[in-house]
Amino acid sequence: VGCARSIDGLYPPGQAEPVKTIYVINHGWHTGIAVRRADIPEGVWPEHGEVADSEYLEIGWGAREFYMASEGTLGLALEAVLWPSPAVLHVVGFDGPVQQFFRQREIIEILVSDRGFRRLAAFIGDAYAKDGSGRTMVIGRGQYANSRFYAAREKYSLLKTCNTWTARALRSAGLPITPLYAVSAGNVMDQTRPLGRRIDGRAAQSVERSR
Repeated sequence: VGCARSIDGLYPPGQAEPVKTIYVINHGWHTGIAVRRADIPEGVWPEHGEVADSEYLEIGWGAREFYMASEGTLGLALEAVLWPSPAVLHVVGFDGPVQQFFRQREIIEILVSDRGFRRLAAFIGDAYAKDGSGRTMVIGRGQYANSRFYAAREKYSLLKTCNTWTARALRSAGLPITPLYAVSAGNVMDQTRPLGRRIDGRAAQSVERSR
């Protein structure tokens, strides 16, 4: 991880360069990325328009059976990594602030360059599986009121997990992230904490106690 380097020209943003904010969210088993819907460039990730209008979108990727189960278990997790299996994207539309919607989660806010954000949006758009007509495939209701599960293009495996997918997405934006060191959600958060600031409720409580 100490050898991970940012992608020159993408991160960190230049002094006069427009920036966009992204949020990395720790859900325990897995991680997600939230972005402001208005920041998504036209045509780069067109599928985002299929989720009802909202201020933010959060995206996660993972094994279909584990992610869509009413309760994730260790058995389902082990089954998912033992052999390649279908994967899904979980897309959630919500109104901010992000730390209020995900009250019990660790959240890291990171500023990326406009070009890096465009690459991130393209990476997410490319993750959807398409049918013969080029349409995305909704395969179930999501875990929140305004959310959906979509079929994903790649399969889940030991080397392609929910957390390595998040790391790859962040890497596409130019961040100094190492997907190989992203086995767990904790690994992803270890790499992202130095790149931004923590904005969840627990961070606010820590500041309050230090006064």
